[in-house]
Amino acid sequence: MNFYKRYGKRIFDLCLTVPAFLVLSPVMGVTALLVAVKLGRPVLFVQKRPGYRERIFCMYKFRSMTDERDERGELLPDEVRLTPFGKWLRSTSLDELPELFNILKGDMSLVGPRPLLVQYLPLYNRRQRRRHAVRPGITGLAQINGRNSITWEEKFEYDVRYVETLSFREDVRILFETVFKVFRREGINSENSATMEDFTGTPEPGKEA
Repeated sequence: MNFYKRYGKRIFDLCLTVPAFLVLSPVMGVTALLVAVKLGRPVLFVQKRPGYRERIFCMYKFRSMTDERDERGELLPDEVRLTPFGKWLRSTSLDELPELFNILKGDMSLVGPRPLLVQYLPLYNRRQRRRHAVRPGITGLAQINGRNSITWEEKFEYDVRYVETLSFREDVRILFETVFKVFRREGINSENSATMEDFTGTPEPGKEA
């Protein structure tokens, strides 16, 4: 690996995340208070996700959905539990702010493939698994090229392309483009649901599903 991949990326993350964490602490405090009032406690959504080399870590986000359940005790569909306030949190990406703590811990990076669900691990084909060759990120190449409005296959192709072309220049470009995407609130939802549909797997190239 070159210097940036081996050392520089972590230094870059810390140089930006430490001051960002300090500056954004008041915003995070207000957001936490609003989540507690609008959605209840706990204010943080904590979930295990696979990270670098598929090692499992706990990712932190602000809650954006209620815990409403049906008569059998099962959670209602996302589109029912996602309130207008929750949609606003997601559209502004304020729900992602606690992930700065994950970066400080070394679980995540500012830029990289988004950490997905643990149950998706057995569903990736060999090429898609390469997305775990780097730390997952708050934003990435897939996020500036459609986010939840593109297919899983397109998203994973962007993830792998990022791994193959990782560089300081590319990380800076992705961060700048992310800022514009957040202000424009593009690609928040998929075409068919309030959140991204579940990933059900992709066959290996040349093999039938």
